[in-house]
Amino acid sequence: MSAVATLIFCAPGYPGAPGDAQPYVDQFAKAAASAAGWSAGSLAAAYDPSEQGGLKLLGSSDSVLTFVPYAFYVQYGAQLHLAPIAQADVADVGTQERWTLVGKAGGAAADAPSLAGYTIVSVAGYAPEFVRHAALQAWALPADVKVEATGQILSALRRVMSGEKVVVLLDQTQATALPTLPFAAQLKTLTQSAPMPVAIVAVVDARVPAARAKSFQAALLKLSSTAGGADALGALHLKGFVMPQLPAGNLKP
Repeated sequence: MSAVATLIFCAPGYPGAPGDAQPYVDQFAKAAASAAGWSAGSLAAAYDPSEQGGLKLLGSSDSVLTFVPYAFYVQYGAQLHLAPIAQADVADVGTQERWTLVGKAGGAAADAPSLAGYTIVSVAGYAPEFVRHAALQAWALPADVKVEATGQILSALRRVMSGEKVVVLLDQTQATALPTLPFAAQLKTLTQSAPMPVAIVAVVDARVPAARAKSFQAALLKLSSTAGGADALGALHLKGFVMPQLPAGNLKP
């Protein structure tokens, strides 16, 4: 491990540019490292909102920790040898969330077989393993169902209303906001996932020694009560962290 390790933040599909987020991820890394008893300046942070950009950063040997949505973990956890050490408690969401599949009210989409020829559009669409085998684990989707990534959920919902063969998979925040839309009555809930983590912090490819990883885990669990910790969490819309409680069988082999 190099003298300066890096914590990589990656959240494909969600708003925010690297430059906008940098002060906040820097603040978080500084507070977490201090709480862990790591030396000042020993942990840097980097943020990339894109799937490929995040993967490129995580390929560096200096990238020892990562903070990613659960969908990213399901898709790439095995490939990147991610070992979760904490689960985020997200403001206004919590430590877990349900994903909701939405279709056109009165439309043909009603159950898994009826989705033949359809496209599932979601902010998590970059992670088809998550969509198929985690969020929609209870549905045996037809083989020809496509999965598409988008950061423009309103546009995706308008495609549903226009009669395209499209359904939209919403995260909990998006699903909560759905009834406030003027066209909400034209949409219907098809199914909902079991509760699953929102986001996790993980060690990348065993690049942090076990004792050091343990100290960082302990720091995350108590971060909300440390000097500067609550402010660093609040800047990232977080309340704190809990021990990882991951569903069995979601991770792509």
